[in-house]
Amino acid sequence: MRKLLKRVAVLSLIGASMLFAKPNITILATGGTIAGAGESSVNSSYSAGAVTVDKLLAAVPDINKLATIKGEQISNIGSQEMTNKVWLKLAKRVNELLKKDSVDGVVITHGTDTMEATAYFLDLTVKIKKPIVLVGSMRSGSSMSPDGPLNLYNAVSVATSKQSFNKGVVVVMNDEIHAAREVTKVNTSAVNAFASVNTGKIGTVYYGDVHYYMQPLRKHTFDTEFDIEKINKLPRVDIIYGHADDTDLFVKAAVKAGAQGIIHAGMGNGNLFPKTLEALDTASKEGVVVARSSRVGSGRTNLHGEVNDKKHGFIVTDDLNSQKARVLLMLGLTKTHYRDKLQQMFFEY
Repeated sequence: MRKLLKRVAVLSLIGASMLFAKPNITILATGGTIAGAGESSVNSSYSAGAVTVDKLLAAVPDINKLATIKGEQISNIGSQEMTNKVWLKLAKRVNELLKKDSVDGVVITHGTDTMEATAYFLDLTVKIKKPIVLVGSMRSGSSMSPDGPLNLYNAVSVATSKQSFNKGVVVVMNDEIHAAREVTKVNTSAVNAFASVNTGKIGTVYYGDVHYYMQPLRKHTFDTEFDIEKINKLPRVDIIYGHADDTDLFVKAAVKAGAQGIIHAGMGNGNLFPKTLEALDTASKEGVVVARSSRVGSGRTNLHGEVNDKKHGFIVTDDLNSQKARVLLMLGLTKTHYRDKLQQMFFEY
């Protein structure tokens, strides 16, 4: 009887410790303004990626109350220096970590210039339902009023929330939670620089208090056909920006450089200058996949508007902006070069 009581007591203690155990969160640092430093607190000049992950975590000691934190340095660059190689490295590491029972979520610190593209790349390639959160800042840590520490605290709060499961990759900035597919940078320097212009944010986080109001409906993470474990190189896809009195020079240069795909950020509903249209038509007939997007910043690029897409062999990017359309087309081209199949991807992802 005494042995039985002891056993029950031990099991109760184990159960209680598991009940109150903190989640295990790994923070992967890539650099950016959130890891930046400058010479003055009242000067906008700074160097991105100057602070290591250990120092970054030390600046926000309260996150250790939220979770058991481990940090890794993936890169330490300004996000304008982001490359396909770093994307592949990051995605494979995220996938590897989240397959472990000992890791409950991942937070990625990142520069804001290309954070939306990195988030979408991970959203399409990481095959897991656990929380993946990207976070950055608009002011460096040496600024008089840095936004990075609270953003990081909120990002860890989102990663530890059970509500964040099966939401795909999210971006946390300025007390808001955004779906990776929808979010974009809309201001060069303000702290409220990120918005989901077509759909709105999916939630909020206020000093660690997490609330979701919407669920991403497009296919993501575990539900996509792109497996990061099988992708070691991405095909070349270039973006060409349309404008008045345009030229065919950049289309020809992209084709000559070996582009397998071209995203054209056109005027209005993805419209093209005649000379550019002619060059893209030629490129399409030579096997380059041409996807019409828009430089406008919101709304859909529709099939068969002023442009006869069937005639030219073009596809459209739906409501994805050009930088995210490039991500999806690169991944799509690892699976197929059939235009109909690629078009369907833009309507599903």
